[in-house]
Amino acid sequence: MHIPKTQLDEKLIIGLKEGDTSSFKGLYDSYKDKVYNLAVSYTQNPQDAEELTQDVFVEIFKSIDSFKGDSNFSTWVYRITVNKSLDFIRYSKRKKRFGFITNLFNPETGEQVVERSDFIHPGIEAENRELSKYLFMAMEKLPESQKTAFILSKVEGLSNPEICEIMNLSISSVESLQFRAKQSLRKHLSGIYDRLL
Repeated sequence: MHIPKTQLDEKLIIGLKEGDTSSFKGLYDSYKDKVYNLAVSYTQNPQDAEELTQDVFVEIFKSIDSFKGDSNFSTWVYRITVNKSLDFIRYSKRKKRFGFITNLFNPETGEQVVERSDFIHPGIEAENRELSKYLFMAMEKLPESQKTAFILSKVEGLSNPEICEIMNLSISSVESLQFRAKQSLRKHLSGIYDRLL
């Protein structure tokens, strides 16, 4: 018999709170792809996204008792993933700013060795992959809140009510962030914007 997702989640959450390791595996199997896809949209690096996915599930395991069921479990998981991803990006930028990631740069010329533009999101259709490189490069320039609203809507395909819950914002605030994100992206991608969005 097929169990609806929310019922299945409830059963697994109860099991996890009682210390049942198979329940943790069940939740991991249900959510790992969602968590990874969201994380990789932020990091644009598969290895970093894998690491973040592990961090998110460690956090879920540690914090499960704080989940009271006020929102959907998926909303809570998305929120943890967004926060972990943003923390990771802030930390990476700090390291970069202070010159600790020297292995990413040529020590003689100072030029960047790793090109972000080669990133292709695993969920993008093959025929759109070349265009998506430009989109993800431009997304790097967006402020955090605009980037999050845009990723959750356009990459993850979530509805605005779902995004409101995850970001803890009103519908009008989310719509405003999405509008401003699109305006910025239109500016950065003037030649190819209409083919992308």
